[in-house]
Amino acid sequence: MRIFNCDACGHPVFFDSVQCVHCGAALAFVPELLRVAALRTAPDGSAGAQWTLLTDKAASAPRYKLCGHRGPVGQCNFSLPASDPQTLCVSCRQTHWLPDLSTPDNALRWTKIEAAKRQLFYTLSKLGLGPEHRQEQPRFELLADLPGQAPVLTGHANGTITLNVAEADDAERARRRMALHEPYRTLIGHLRHESGHFFWEPLVLRAGRIEDFRTLFGDERLDYGQALEHYYRRDRSDGSWRDSFISAYATAHPWEDWAETWAHYLHMVDLLETAASYSTSIRLPASDGQHPALHMHDPFERGASRDFNAMLEQWVPLTLLANSLNRSLGHEDAYPFATSAGAVRKLQFVHDMVQAGR
Repeated sequence: MRIFNCDACGHPVFFDSVQCVHCGAALAFVPELLRVAALRTAPDGSAGAQWTLLTDKAASAPRYKLCGHRGPVGQCNFSLPASDPQTLCVSCRQTHWLPDLSTPDNALRWTKIEAAKRQLFYTLSKLGLGPEHRQEQPRFELLADLPGQAPVLTGHANGTITLNVAEADDAERARRRMALHEPYRTLIGHLRHESGHFFWEPLVLRAGRIEDFRTLFGDERLDYGQALEHYYRRDRSDGSWRDSFISAYATAHPWEDWAETWAHYLHMVDLLETAASYSTSIRLPASDGQHPALHMHDPFERGASRDFNAMLEQWVPLTLLANSLNRSLGHEDAYPFATSAGAVRKLQFVHDMVQAGR
């Protein structure tokens, strides 16, 4: 995720900013422009009802309104065209079912999940897979466990991504991570993984790449339920999966292998863009001092997005730096994975499918 600058004063602002802390300018993320912009009230509009970009002084400047979920609950900072009959932004409209928001815990959980979902929206749009590029988009249902009913399972089915809102609780997410022996479990990680399940059909199956997929990931016609049951029964502590898979869970079924690899690819492009926006340059320590400096490049720049090898060359030292910084602060590794040669081949395949599907 890149860093932005306030159009009014030039101070750094962030993807989720609603106001510049330096000059007080009102801010919103404009999906059509994929950037955070400073706003001013439209000259002939009622205060706060219609806005134009601060940088656009033309009388015919496009008008915007703020998402109906902008506020203390929801905290959405997206805008939408003033002429749009909808009151919610393009990201919030993708959520078709919410938990009972009269429960304070659920309201906070919903806010956290929507923030992660907006980040996913941004990355998919930058990859050319967002609503402005493809009519097919995932729907989201954010559900809470209810007494006397079966627990809500996070997953994907028929174009709908379901997320148990308990995953937004840090303590509960840590408990599940420990119980399932997972080194990494985050909201954005869940959403990226499940979006991989959604995009498998249009980018692989319907694109005619199913045989290539099966050669690399395995035959997805393997019984899914039985495969998961077998995965949770077997011992995975020997780490034998590391040569061919990005994570232990990727061994459960070819669909999970694809979704885990897809999620890690989204991790890669998002972190590389962040590093590039800070003009990061890394020189790995070496006893002979001969390692050249690596300059991080934005993976979404024209041309750069097509060079997977260049992305990979930057990725390894960048994750080493991120993990070292985390350890210096007493935290666990930010990226507790190693990209083996087998995992790299699968990441390359995901990259190729994204490029073909743009």
